[in-house]
Amino acid sequence: QLQLVESGGDLVQPGGSLMLSCSASGGVLYSIAISWFRQAPGKEREEVVCVQPNEQRLNWLNSVKGRFTISRNVARHAVYLQMNNLKVEDTALYSCAARENAWCTDPLTVWGKGTLVTVSS
Repeated sequence: QLQLVESGGDLVQPGGSLMLSCSASGGVLYSIAISWFRQAPGKEREEVVCVQPNEQRLNWLNSVKGRFTISRNVARHAVYLQMNNLKVEDTALYSCAARENAWCTDPLTVWGKGTLVTVSS
């Protein structure tokens, strides 16, 4: 059974960078779409971006466009979220989630527990 584990969250100053990792085990990462979500304290969870096996990036959150990138390393069973020029409002619990199949419109089936990103001076 597929399991996802996030890592890389940390305390960083505004303008800094972080790379989050979503590591998969017990399943095949190459054939499914993976999304990154985030949830800030007191706010609803929002999707940050999704990547499909065909390498299309979809469902971008407008506020992170141009600052965040998503990538996949199928050999390492991992999906990464590179976050640059971080802002205080990026502070949130970041989670990755697997889609049922290869498309970013498919239902979400498996969630990781998340990794905390805090942006503060």
